Amino acid sequence: MRQPPKHTIDPRAVNVWKISASIYLGILWLILITLAVFAVRWDWSFTYIIGAMLITILLSYLFIFLFPKLRYRRWRYEIFEQEIYIQHGIFIQTRTLIPMIRVQHVDTEQGPIMKRFHVASVSISTAATTHMIPALSEEDASDLRDRISQLARVDEDDV
Repeated sequence: MRQPPKHTIDPRAVNVWKISASIYLGILWLILITLAVFAVRWDWSFTYIIGAMLITILLSYLFIFLFPKLRYRRWRYEIFEQEIYIQHGIFIQTRTLIPMIRVQHVDTEQGPIMKRFHVASVSISTAATTHMIPALSEEDASDLRDRISQLARVDEDDV
């Protein structure tokens, strides 16, 4: 049986994911507050709004406090000469092997929140799909992108 990959993503990923989740859930809270204001103004029933707020409180806890930590603990990757091994998943553990010969191109991606925390993601594209290694330090992401690109190029030359 194959050993799990040994490399982890950057610990700052937890903060990036918490902030991203806070933004999305903040929008949800604004919608719920707007509905509550309408309910008061036009004497609507508060039953659904209170239920929606309880669900949103639960979602806020899960997506801001619990899932980012679990997601960070589960993310692993390793780069071999012939393949890329990625393991991730909170409830369902996914293990992916990407043959180097199938890699078409490799990108680094960085949004404004990731830029603030000096992390970037590496995107690995094959003919079938795109695989992502999220939230590596900027230097590690750049080095990993270059290494995968070099290994993929070597495999193409061997064919």
